[in-house]
Amino acid sequence: MIDHTRPKPELASLNNLPHSELVLRFKTGVENFDPRVLSLTDAQLDTAFRPDAGVGRWPCRVLLGHLADAEMVWNHRARRAVGEDRPVYSLWDENAFIDAHVYGAPETGAKHPAGAFVAVVHSQRLWMAGWLQTLTEPQWQRSGMHPERGATSVRRMIELTTWHLEHHAWYVNAKCAKLVGA
Repeated sequence: MIDHTRPKPELASLNNLPHSELVLRFKTGVENFDPRVLSLTDAQLDTAFRPDAGVGRWPCRVLLGHLADAEMVWNHRARRAVGEDRPVYSLWDENAFIDAHVYGAPETGAKHPAGAFVAVVHSQRLWMAGWLQTLTEPQWQRSGMHPERGATSVRRMIELTTWHLEHHAWYVNAKCAKLVGA
């Protein structure tokens, strides 16, 4: 579990890891989450925080839903880069997903289960880690075109998605500590 009392994870910490170590860190996935997140009440899952709380504003349910979507996006991009010649990726607007209540609309009673989001992340990480372990060096270097980042290798995508989950896990854990105690 990522300790929210320590500094947030740094992307640079992944840059020089051998592929095998990067895959192990990638595979860790949901083990980075405070397990108490699965015991939060609906009210706790939907609690938004003020900016001065220092734990991010998104409620835990939104954050976990965002991570589930991000896993699918990153994994599809990496697989396309290996399978296609320099695919072009589309952007996705994470805030539009929130505004459209993709993760639930507590004010109307729609509450998507947080455990389902965690299960998606867990399943995707296990599935992808097995696949990543089979990649050759040339496959790790294959790339796709990101509209903002430009050419992005499979290696870089896995660094980014590993950091992305660790970064957001820091916030999930900090929110849990605020909601149920350290």
